[in-house]
Amino acid sequence: MAMVRFLAAARRAALLLSLALTGAPGMAAPLPPRVTVAGGVLEGFPIARPQGMVRAFLGIPYAAPPIGAWRWRPPRPAAVWQGVRQATTFGPRCMQRPLFADMRFRSPGMAEDCLYLNVWAPAAGTAYPVLVYLHGGGFLAGDGSEPRYDGAALAARGLVVVTLNYRLDVFGFLALPALAEESSQQAAGNYGLLDQATALAWVKANIAAFGGDPARITVGGESAGAMSVSALMASPLTRDLIAGALGESGALIAPLAPLPRAEAMQRGARWAARAGASSLTALRDLPAAALLEASAAIEPTPARPDVDGLFLSEPPEATFARGDQAKVPLLLGSNTQEGDYPALLHGATPTPAHYRAALRRLFGTQAAQALALYPGADEAQVRRSARELAGDLFVAHSTWRWMDAHRASGAPVYFYLYAHPRPRPRVPAAVDAEAPGAVHSAEIEYALDNLAGNPVYAWDAADRALAGLFSAYVRAFVAQGDPNDAGLPPWPAVGIHQDPVPRQWLELPVHIEYDPGAARHAFLRSYFATHRGEGW
Repeated sequence: MAMVRFLAAARRAALLLSLALTGAPGMAAPLPPRVTVAGGVLEGFPIARPQGMVRAFLGIPYAAPPIGAWRWRPPRPAAVWQGVRQATTFGPRCMQRPLFADMRFRSPGMAEDCLYLNVWAPAAGTAYPVLVYLHGGGFLAGDGSEPRYDGAALAARGLVVVTLNYRLDVFGFLALPALAEESSQQAAGNYGLLDQATALAWVKANIAAFGGDPARITVGGESAGAMSVSALMASPLTRDLIAGALGESGALIAPLAPLPRAEAMQRGARWAARAGASSLTALRDLPAAALLEASAAIEPTPARPDVDGLFLSEPPEATFARGDQAKVPLLLGSNTQEGDYPALLHGATPTPAHYRAALRRLFGTQAAQALALYPGADEAQVRRSARELAGDLFVAHSTWRWMDAHRASGAPVYFYLYAHPRPRPRVPAAVDAEAPGAVHSAEIEYALDNLAGNPVYAWDAADRALAGLFSAYVRAFVAQGDPNDAGLPPWPAVGIHQDPVPRQWLELPVHIEYDPGAARHAFLRSYFATHRGEGW
């Protein structure tokens, strides 16, 4: 009898959902959702999720196309349109090379005209907290249309979610003396970060139309997206727009610190000369595809943030040290396998002798100190320590320093270590071999509750349970600046002078561990004070 009642209830729920989407028989279908923003009227579409209905608005222009004479200039306001603009398809992704096998796009193509954003919002209501999520990809690739960033799941649980595109590679980060001469602030570079600032200002001005609260905007992202978040917290253009910050694996802090402006312009000038362009006008006349080819062929790449004089007047770490960053709640962390030992050992077998040689190459006279902190007495220990060191040198050390710098402000800081390895792939040849730890970017689908959007992996009940937990922490943090909520394992904030640091271990069962890595990070901080990082 209980099963009969359950099936009857399920049929009624399905009928109600069908009526909500299509209307009752003989009735006209409900009108698609519309909103009015600064540019005009947008028409989106409804999405049914188990937790409730969602309105989606895709491909919204937040700035004018940065093409022609506007290539390598700060973004301008988007044009006003007449009538109703259809917001049912993603805008083009920004110019980029196919560098990362795990990127899957829903955008219709690639173009320089790419400054579009997407909004997912609850079906009704107002004053919802807002998450603006920035894609990763090393400032070289990525797109707000990727299924792993989809906002519908969190929107169904009471958030307004925004993703966006920003200029990448040479289009987003080229710095040249001629570009500085054009600028009233003598600024050059960081056009992709200026795009993000413009999008954030657009959200602040327009998100109420979608039911969002402009006073509760949390900016989040992974990898280059997390680096961007740290920069947005520091930039005088954006730090007053942010109510919270979420950073997954990376910060614009050593070894990933921005270039000094003079060095960035020297690097850009050398690159432009090797690309065969005799002037800025000649560079702007080159087809976009030719610029991508030159970016692939010429090293070092100019696609790196710098202290441009407009978006950044100093390195973000200096702003944090002075306490001038956005003093907002911060949730951040990294993964257990951000890097791996083959990169550190240059392909050599993980023997103690090869490991010691690698440490000597990296640290010179400080190799013995490094070995004490990252020991390698046998092959198993070499694999483990070299994996940890490779991850620290990539993004984990910069993430730790971001945590350490921001907690000094007294703002709430919540730190995590994501430790759940991905499950086996459905098609083993489609991805790398299974990793013993949580690799870089493995947490995204869990944090945003988007496992269903990635068909590559054979997700199981444990994956779904962890995705439910992690995304619940994210939802609570965006809503109230604190990941703690009813029914969730407690997550303590990091104390200003607390050592060791409490860190939420994100693997089932979720629990608190105390990070033993302060000595390692103190060593690396000292090392990077005099050495350029390898993270680039």
